[in-house]
Amino acid sequence: MTPFIHPDTRRLALGRLRAETFDILILGAGINGAGTARDLALRAKARNANLSVALIDKNHFSSGTSGKNSHLIHGGLRYLKQLDFRLVREALRERAVLLLIAPHLVEPQPFLMPLSGFFKSLYYDLGLTIYDLFDTSGAVPKHRRLSLPEVRALEPGLAAPGMTGAAEFYDCQCRSARLVLENIFEAIGNGAACANYVRADRPSRDAGGIWRVPVTDAVSGESFETRARVLIDATGPWATDPAPRLVRGSHIVLPRLNASKYAIAHFETDGRIIFFIPWGERGDRTLIGTTDVDHAGDADQVEISEDEIRYLRTIAASIFPASAKMDPVAAFSSLRPLLVSHGSATKATREHHIYRDPHGIIRITGGKYTTYRSMSEEAADLAVATVAPELIHTHLTARTPLNGNTPKAIRELTAQTRTLAAEHRIAESEVSMLIRQYGVLAPAVLDYIEAAEIVGRANVDAARVVFAKRHEMAVEPRDCLEVSTSLGLEGQDTSEFSASI
Repeated sequence: MTPFIHPDTRRLALGRLRAETFDILILGAGINGAGTARDLALRAKARNANLSVALIDKNHFSSGTSGKNSHLIHGGLRYLKQLDFRLVREALRERAVLLLIAPHLVEPQPFLMPLSGFFKSLYYDLGLTIYDLFDTSGAVPKHRRLSLPEVRALEPGLAAPGMTGAAEFYDCQCRSARLVLENIFEAIGNGAACANYVRADRPSRDAGGIWRVPVTDAVSGESFETRARVLIDATGPWATDPAPRLVRGSHIVLPRLNASKYAIAHFETDGRIIFFIPWGERGDRTLIGTTDVDHAGDADQVEISEDEIRYLRTIAASIFPASAKMDPVAAFSSLRPLLVSHGSATKATREHHIYRDPHGIIRITGGKYTTYRSMSEEAADLAVATVAPELIHTHLTARTPLNGNTPKAIRELTAQTRTLAAEHRIAESEVSMLIRQYGVLAPAVLDYIEAAEIVGRANVDAARVVFAKRHEMAVEPRDCLEVSTSLGLEGQDTSEFSASI
């Protein structure tokens, strides 16, 4: 498959932003903006409708909250504890959808939940039984109990206080930033004009009802005006009027602690759940998080605090004692833009609200990454109601594979792993990694490896950087290291291929 994003894609999008009056303009290219752009463009393409869609972001796509989360697609066990059954049911339904439409980026992840004593075991067993019942898809196995010897055999370094056994259950791991990119790239392929590094200033509405939005291209410094009939604010933490409740979630990254494929789910006494996830593009890291801390500062200045590091390391040492002698190799934080509420940040609602405000702007607020597709569908319904009402019941995203990545296509490509590895003289594990990151476009990435060289991991990553620049609209080095790849978030040494960045 040939990439349809090319070095001129951004320039062409900027030209359209100058010249056209769009039916719908979306501000913010995190997962909600990306999903809404995909939904709208797919509706228009499928019905051959004359609907023009644009999407802009002041930074790179997915450079904020959506690319720096726990990298999970999950129903939310802690929301089950809060008796938010509707949210859990919706999230589990969307988990099954994403497994179907993005099988290269979303995959089942087994978890162990350490249990201590009869009553706690009974309590969590009941909760996981309800969790299983809410998932009617059969997409992942049901939970089961493991004895203490079974747990010890799987995870000999696990030493949760008072552990008498564990529950095995499933959720899903996700390449979060890449899922955002693929939503945007499919939107572009279906006719949307999408541009990163385009900052929008305060919009105004003229007498004819057209939104006029002053924008600045951060790359060239040029300012101009773009126009749209409908405006969608998907800026998340950067939204104003009203501003969301900003809750910071932070993670630390350690060398691999998990001996098995299992992630660990540990409930703290305050109801917060801490995950220990086998992580990293090559599986050599453990991702530990997350925290819930109200953030009072600038949405552009988000860093893990010393208290958060201390908190996560203390928990890590109690669950995996060997981690006490390890220093984090990386850490990252992002902001959850939640509906305004009071009380504990941990218990703040993850419900969403999509509405047209008194000025006529459609606002997407709150919600979970896992439910982005259904939220995007809801926002798209509201947007087309005024400019393309014939599309209001055209709902395609739940059954349309993302960029052609059907389960069958991924299976067939995976069957070629050995052949591709031999052809490009790289390890089979590297080809498998590329399939998990790029799906059907993995061979296109491999084409950037110099055939004359005996290549290794650094050359594979160098090829990915070149691919990001030419086919993923990466502008800055961090776009390559934190969005197109997660190498920067993993604390990996990139010196071997830094000349490619």
